[in-house]
Amino acid sequence: MLVAAASDIALALDADGNIQDLAFQQAGLPLELRNTDEWIGRSWQATVSEESQTKPELLLAEASERKVSRWREVRYPAARGPDIPILFAVVAIKGAARFIAVGRDVRATAALQQKLIEAQVTIERDYSRMRNAESRYRILFQITSEPVLIIDAVSHRIVEANPAAADLLENGATNLIGKLFPDALLLDDLATSQSLSLAIRSQGKIERAKIRLDGGRDYLLDGTFFRQDTSSLFLLRFSPQSSSQPAIAKSSDVNTQLVQFVESAPDGFVITDMDGRLLHANATFLQLAQIENMHQILGETIDRWIGKSAIDFSVMLTNLRQHGTLKLFSSVVRGEHGSPVDVEISATTVGAPGQARLGFTIRNVGPRISGDGSDHALIPRSREQLAELIGRVPLKELVRETTDVIERMCIETALKLTGDNRATAAEMLGLSRQSLYVKLRRYGMAEPTEEDSQLE
Repeated sequence: MLVAAASDIALALDADGNIQDLAFQQAGLPLELRNTDEWIGRSWQATVSEESQTKPELLLAEASERKVSRWREVRYPAARGPDIPILFAVVAIKGAARFIAVGRDVRATAALQQKLIEAQVTIERDYSRMRNAESRYRILFQITSEPVLIIDAVSHRIVEANPAAADLLENGATNLIGKLFPDALLLDDLATSQSLSLAIRSQGKIERAKIRLDGGRDYLLDGTFFRQDTSSLFLLRFSPQSSSQPAIAKSSDVNTQLVQFVESAPDGFVITDMDGRLLHANATFLQLAQIENMHQILGETIDRWIGKSAIDFSVMLTNLRQHGTLKLFSSVVRGEHGSPVDVEISATTVGAPGQARLGFTIRNVGPRISGDGSDHALIPRSREQLAELIGRVPLKELVRETTDVIERMCIETALKLTGDNRATAAEMLGLSRQSLYVKLRRYGMAEPTEEDSQLE
């Protein structure tokens, strides 16, 4: 009684490892384990799952040698669902060739460990995404041709300046860091300087303010407020202006930056002719398609890698020819050496008639870690499997498969709401008990002998 009270499960074993007696602290645990009423007289090894077959022997051997074994996790087959982990230690009884095995139910600990692992993976993924985003925006901040300043909203001191801001002062942009705005700009007009200070303090923004720096250079100033962690900052952008209208960056510079963005973007970019033959693809698409060199794919039709079937590309091509654009089309990219990757595709037609091209953006929307640990986690995967069958399986079979998915989900929900009371669940679903047992067997949710005995 003492051993049974101190553990979730206790087994009395003879010298050969056969179970002589057992005790459970909780009444629900023997109902969750499979065939506990048949354990007495059987070998302990015969009651555990296949992956744990060697562990009872190790525990008994260690207890025979050291009197007390170390704790080891042993898995038992469950009446329904995945195997149940039990943490066991074995004690040899002094003066008798018998053993006592005490076990603890560690499902709660295993669930917490799984959540911790998922949380760690999510954190690492978010950190990697933030680091990549910071790197991209840092590059954009450094290479932009317009002077940009970042100012602390409380102290109004300049905390960061890009290389283009070196044009604002003859001594370079590094001398701007730490100085007060707008005093650091050496404005010719004192009234303009005072109005900028007032606007940044009272309104929190600056829009198209005309300023003249020392040396007679004219700029238009725009300011935007934003927060970073607990800090409040302003981002100020200086646009050079001529006597007629504000100047813009040279077209060649913009085109160069645009090409750089497309080539290094985290989404796939593909350009094809009107028949779908590849003319260009960025590095991300090559990675998705598992292609080493772009020259290997030039002239190939894009449906070699894109689409669950040939119908996908036909649908996209028809929409592009009729409407000119396509948004958020769900499809897959089939790699040369791996399994398909779920993607969303947006596309548009560019160019004049006779010289038109098709441009595709391809975003990876593969599996995400979900915070929902409910029993219905399998249902979305079933829907994805059904989606993959479109174009390959007749509609009648797809409808039948969808009906099975919904029917199983309803039965699982009813059993969960009624605490696994099948009579009440059958009444809730509007079924007879016999019909419910038939469906449970059909979906592999119960042992056939179990329902047969209840029917009798």
